[in-house]
Amino acid sequence: MSEEEREIDKTNFLNEEDPKSNGVKGAKWKNKRKKRLQYEAKKAEKRGICYLSRIPPHMDPLKLRQILSQHGEIQRIYLTPENPAARVQRKQAGGFRGQEFSEGWVEFTKKSVAKRVAKMLNGEQIGGRKRSAFYYDLWNIKYLSKFKWDDLTEEIAYKNAIREQKLALEISAAKRERDFYLSKVDQSIALSSIEERMKKVNHFSSYSIIRYS
Repeated sequence: MSEEEREIDKTNFLNEEDPKSNGVKGAKWKNKRKKRLQYEAKKAEKRGICYLSRIPPHMDPLKLRQILSQHGEIQRIYLTPENPAARVQRKQAGGFRGQEFSEGWVEFTKKSVAKRVAKMLNGEQIGGRKRSAFYYDLWNIKYLSKFKWDDLTEEIAYKNAIREQKLALEISAAKRERDFYLSKVDQSIALSSIEERMKKVNHFSSYSIIRYS
């Protein structure tokens, strides 16, 4: 069974409903579920996470897994997508049109493997096939002691909340500028209308004076 299948199996187990919560079968089900959770927690405690402060151009989660899996079993990988504005600028300049990433986290099934990988690879040339776009690039990888995947998901949620808050503030500021501009436009139109009426009044007054003088 692959890692993905095990994750699906775990999710299905945790989400299934207790058919008889008040009976003997219900008690057995709860006990089984508790043991499964304890087993998963123990496995999570054995895992180690490495942080990549830089992701080479053209590198994606699949390629990263293919390379690092040679050094040990990998549980999960998360790469932070680049700033959308940077991607737009790169496209406009005629550069790579695909998705690139700014930083990443790799979870190994064993802490010892994560420590060894970070110590062995950090600062070293990525290598691989010479035709590879990141052959001459260097690893920037560090083992994160006492860092768990849950910490990462909380950090991502926090960053997303901050980004949404900033976006809301920018939109609010843009709306205020728009309203201010429209109010000035309305004032300008009103002043122009007044000036036109004054010109007509002055013209009529001048015509009347000339006519009856």
